Amino acid sequence: MVTAALGRRPVLDRDRVLARDRALARAREAACAVVDPELPMLTLADLGVLRDVAVDDDGGVVVAITPTYSGCPAMATMRDDLVRELEAAGFADARVRVVLEPAWTTDWITPAGRAALAAAGISPPGAAPRRSGPVPLQLVPARRAVRCPRCGSGDAVVGSEFGSTPCKALYRCLTCLEPFEHVKEI
Repeated sequence: MVTAALGRRPVLDRDRVLARDRALARAREAACAVVDPELPMLTLADLGVLRDVAVDDDGGVVVAITPTYSGCPAMATMRDDLVRELEAAGFADARVRVVLEPAWTTDWITPAGRAALAAAGISPPGAAPRRSGPVPLQLVPARRAVRCPRCGSGDAVVGSEFGSTPCKALYRCLTCLEPFEHVKEI
């Protein structure tokens, strides 16, 4: 309820503000619980693709996400999972919008997300390359400083630039001889 006093600006009713804050906290909790469909050990928040959660005046929720790369096939599943989780939390009007700028970077993966990747046997990315201007096309495998998530060795060779998803490369550790995936620095 908005009230207005003579000669003063309208102020929001305190109960309405508190209810909206509680709704926002519930919406954030629900959105932050959604896991990535390709890296299920990570939430969308830990992956860094969950950009914003807002509750509008009518109680609807708008969630903003950024794809890990242009054409990411997981975006539709992320959207559907977010809407389903928000509806289960009591939000009948849940919408997801895609934010393309700034572009996602692996630097947005949280420390908890990096630890979860390593615990799942996936080498987390190093620092993303810093670029300005056009990105040069490279037709050779990128040199990366990777560590085996099993034994910690830095002695590994690339087996394929593409693992189970386009954002991962497949490596083999030369110390323990185990194969592992590495999240590419973007």
